[in-house]
Amino acid sequence: MKLDVKQMKSLSLAYMGDAIYEVYIREHLLKSGQIKPNDLHKKAISFVSGKAQATVIRNWLDRGILNNEEERIVARGRNAKSGSTPKNISVQTYRYSTAFEALIGYLYLSNNEHRLSELLREAVKHIEERSE
Repeated sequence: MKLDVKQMKSLSLAYMGDAIYEVYIREHLLKSGQIKPNDLHKKAISFVSGKAQATVIRNWLDRGILNNEEERIVARGRNAKSGSTPKNISVQTYRYSTAFEALIGYLYLSNNEHRLSELLREAVKHIEERSE
């Protein structure tokens, strides 16, 4: 059975995007070699938190680096109703982080590896620049 990624629910895309981004960040941190094993989780959170993801997607939208199709996926992800309420962040921030994850999931499930890699690198760059 082939997935029709364009017809998938935003929260399903976000579910996949969350996993893909988490693995990407873990690999990035391990490859950087500068982080003690005990600090890996703490450092990873600075990348994968809802706040961090929301700042990344807002930055991309402000800079206009997403194409029309990507912006549509982001809008769908942002408007998705999850049924749960966030604990440590505002609803708006939570929705933007869901939009970020939906876009990552969409690119991954669409097998758009080049664009996925490009945006994942951009996300890391943005977060690292903000933390300096």
